Amino acid sequence: MKLVSWNVQWGRDAQGRVDLVRTIDEARRLADFDVLCMQEVTRGFSVLPGGPGPDQFEEIARALPGFTVLDAIGADLPSLDGSPQRRQFGNAIATRLPVLQVIRHSLPWPADAAAPSMQRVALEAVVVTTRGPLRILVTHLEFYSLKQRLAQVDELRRLQQEAAGHAAHPAPAENATGPFAATSRPVSAVVCGDFNSEYGSEAYRAFIAPLADAPGFIDAWTTLHPGQTPPLTAGVYDTAQWSSGPLTCDFVFVTEDLGDRLRSCEINTATQASDHQPIVLALD
Repeated sequence: MKLVSWNVQWGRDAQGRVDLVRTIDEARRLADFDVLCMQEVTRGFSVLPGGPGPDQFEEIARALPGFTVLDAIGADLPSLDGSPQRRQFGNAIATRLPVLQVIRHSLPWPADAAAPSMQRVALEAVVVTTRGPLRILVTHLEFYSLKQRLAQVDELRRLQQEAAGHAAHPAPAENATGPFAATSRPVSAVVCGDFNSEYGSEAYRAFIAPLADAPGFIDAWTTLHPGQTPPLTAGVYDTAQWSSGPLTCDFVFVTEDLGDRLRSCEINTATQASDHQPIVLALD
């Protein structure tokens, strides 16, 4: 299975030009992916720099025929002109693998009067791979507030413990057609996205700390490149937005039981199709 995780900034490249289809084409050039996980995808947010289209989730579906496109909205705000279309900002998963279950998790948003912030979300899809079902989660944590980032890390870890409980103690479906489906979820997971947490930071260390009663998370890149520091992933080429300098804040984590299935994890440092650099993961 090949997966690409990328904060695409609504298709805006390092020079400020918006073309989401071009960004998707660039992702396809990097890998013949089975799963594409994107952050900063919009609907009804044409006021953003560069003027993204009215529904980027539809754009993704048109660009990737044969893929299932899933959305999860974090910030959901009224229009500025009184029209019924809302301004929505969130994450997307596009996959050509069969999808068994989709869960949209609103992440904690504790009050922090010192920092601008928005509602954040994690999108979870249970996909069928050649090695069995696997949970894929894409997320985008708060940028300005450390308090909120740490709360969101804690919630992602709690969700892993919840999934382990469902894996160990599944409940049966009520029937074959209703919404009370079987609760079994695979314990194995890939969690990726823009964590807005610098490599080695408090939030990063908290996320990979051991978990009780569930396999914890390992950083796929550092596992495959022991003793090395990962490349910078944000602000490498877009120095106008990142005037304070580039950093490493985009990661692909896998549960520790997947460690022996890791084949490659690379951060592409050449593309300028976003203000972030994409990560390409390959799993057996």
